Amino acid sequence: MRNHGNIGRVATLAAAIALLGGCATAEQTEPPPSPAAEIPTTSTAKQAVVNLSSASASLVSGTLTLVPVAGGVRISGEIGGLQPGRAHGFHVHEKGDCSAADASSASGHFNPFSQPHGRDGTGAHHAGDIDNIVANIDGVARVDVQLAGVTLGGGAVNDIAGRALIVHAAADDYTSQPSGNAGARVACGVIKVTM
Repeated sequence: MRNHGNIGRVATLAAAIALLGGCATAEQTEPPPSPAAEIPTTSTAKQAVVNLSSASASLVSGTLTLVPVAGGVRISGEIGGLQPGRAHGFHVHEKGDCSAADASSASGHFNPFSQPHGRDGTGAHHAGDIDNIVANIDGVARVDVQLAGVTLGGGAVNDIAGRALIVHAAADDYTSQPSGNAGARVACGVIKVTM
C-alpha cells in the first residue's frame, strides 16, 4: 500500500514537471519579430548615381539618380535601347559587380530578409524588387519610382549603396521564383554614392 502512495506522488510530480516543461517550450517557440519591425530607415547619403551599361550583347544603357525619401529611395532617370512598347524587369541585385558579359556577377536580387520574390508594395517580396519599367515607342523608359524599405548609405542591412541595378529583357511576372522569369540581364550599373 505504501508503495502505491509513492508511485502516485511520483506520477503527480512527473506530470507537474512535464506541464512546466511544456510551458517553457511554448515560450521558446514564439515566432521572432517580423523583419519589417526592425528595418532601418535612416540614409546617410544624399544622392547616388547609376550609369547603366549594356549586358548580354544588348544596346541598353542609361543614367539614373537615387535620392533618399521618406520610407525608402527614389530612383529617376532614363534608360534607352529597350524594345519599344515592352515592359522590362528592373531590380536591385546583391552585388555591385557588372564585370560579367551577361551581368551574372551581380548575383541574385537583393534580399536581406530572405523573402520570396514578389511585387513591391504587395506582400512579401525581395527588398530589391521594383515594378517593371515600360519603354515608349522610341525604346526609352522614363523611370520615376520609389523603392520602399531600403536606405542609401550607412551600411544597414537594407542599404542599397554599392549594389547593382539590373534591367532585364522581359517583364517580371512577380510570381515565378526566384526572380520573376524576367529573362536575360540587358543592362547593369553600380549604385555609386556621390554626396
